[in-house]
Amino acid sequence: MRLRAVKGAREMIAANDYVIKEETNMKGRWSELFGNDNPIHLEIGMGKGKFLMTLAEMNPDINYIGIEKFSSVLVRALEKRAEYEGDNVYFLRMDAENLAEVFAPGEVDRIYLNFSDPWPKERHAKRRLTSREFFKRYDQVLKADGKVIFKTDNRPLFDFSLEEVPEAGWKLENYTFDLHNSEYVEGNVMTEYETKFVAEGKPINRLVAFR
Repeated sequence: MRLRAVKGAREMIAANDYVIKEETNMKGRWSELFGNDNPIHLEIGMGKGKFLMTLAEMNPDINYIGIEKFSSVLVRALEKRAEYEGDNVYFLRMDAENLAEVFAPGEVDRIYLNFSDPWPKERHAKRRLTSREFFKRYDQVLKADGKVIFKTDNRPLFDFSLEEVPEAGWKLENYTFDLHNSEYVEGNVMTEYETKFVAEGKPINRLVAFR
């Protein structure tokens, strides 16, 4: 999908206090930024921020960090952040490959992956956020009881992910091929994409992985 450039996006991001610029300096010190020892949840590839901001408002006792590598997408989340009065949300513009450079071992409690890029070509499998390579990165920063929660409308990507979890040495706590017609839908917070897909009648796949 081609992203539409937003004029001045990089400048807006640079000027925003809720986007952390020297992220490697924060490794092991995120609790200092938030001013508390509350759990830290990440959303990798947060898009326009609806999911993350909804969770932050619902759970003021959890600290949220949204990771997005595209400036033109991140600025849309910043628009939502400007309307929020809480202090439990920050953002990073970075590639998730560098998680271990930004977060210390055990510093993160949960990771959300929502409607990630499927990278459909087989030669790009290592770039998928549910590949065994990325689970190794999650293993480096998650607490021992930490979880990865993944949602997608893409069935081939979901099938791939179900296979990768055990290959990475992780376990499946639960999974479903149709979230909105399952027992796991209670408490589910929808993303922009999810809202659109559900309205179109597309089933949403979801899994929860742990070690």
